[in-house]
Amino acid sequence: MTVRLTQYAHGGGCACKIPPGELETVVAGLSPQVVEPRADLVVGLETGDDAAVVRVDGGSGIVVTTDFFTPVVDDPYDWGRIAATNALSDVYAMGGTPLVAVNLLCWPREVLPFDLAAEVLRGGCEVAGAAGCHVGGGHSVDDSEPKYGMAVTGLVDPERMLRNDTARPGTPLSLTKPLGVGVLNTRHKATGERFEQAITTMTTLNREASAAAVAAGAAAATDVTGFGLLGHLHKMMRASGTAARVDHAAVPYLDGAREAVRDGFVSGGTRRNLEWVDAHLHRGAVPEEEVLLLADAQTSGGLLVAGEVPGAPVIGEVISARPGTPSIALG
Repeated sequence: MTVRLTQYAHGGGCACKIPPGELETVVAGLSPQVVEPRADLVVGLETGDDAAVVRVDGGSGIVVTTDFFTPVVDDPYDWGRIAATNALSDVYAMGGTPLVAVNLLCWPREVLPFDLAAEVLRGGCEVAGAAGCHVGGGHSVDDSEPKYGMAVTGLVDPERMLRNDTARPGTPLSLTKPLGVGVLNTRHKATGERFEQAITTMTTLNREASAAAVAAGAAAATDVTGFGLLGHLHKMMRASGTAARVDHAAVPYLDGAREAVRDGFVSGGTRRNLEWVDAHLHRGAVPEEEVLLLADAQTSGGLLVAGEVPGAPVIGEVISARPGTPSIALG
């Protein structure tokens, strides 16, 4: 019997994230705790960056992150590979190297057989191995929905780190993976159609893109996941005190993405992304379908880098922010 994992979850992948506006309200009252410092917190909660970073004795930086989600595809092995690639991406988005990960598994044990869970874990472990990252166990719970991901620890040079609050005017914006996995995954969930191009991009590590960005001297980056290109770009511009101009015609998309959005396969997460960012957006004459694709909730997307990355298209530039004007202008 074929089991369609996506039918056992209310959503899928990073489209299941709590909407950015609601999440910011939840964490708004949190502040760093006063502790006896054994390490300096270099990147914490303040700008909503991709991972936390602490500097330890000797000057090295330790990167810590976690990410998990419900099935984004029906095949358990592919889902494991996608979830692990996505979790590792937060370390690469900081310019770091993952060292060790632990699994996070939620499983409806009386509904789905454990041989499917074993395939999920196998996919995750294979991706981690390809990244040179150890997998040292993990944690599992009986849950009403299947969920999988990893908590990852890595190393980064704090002096050459990529972060989301260091974008500077006059810098080009590069995007290292095409958009469109969100609408294709939504179509997959509804119809069962399999999109190899989406699986390929979601299981491609951001390792080479991260290394290329650091080598090119970039200082600012973020990965494009559940808040869409527009949401993550707005967060980076806000944190940096800058604005951005985006050439929508230069943004690459996966084959079939435009057809999927025209056919109505747009997730609730994507619509919430656009609702949140619209107040900070000058749309110009860009059609609604194109704006929805720019807000498409990605899973295991590429890096958005303030700087030129060899082989990656330049989709816009960082510009100076002006009071009373949107943080993103489409053209």
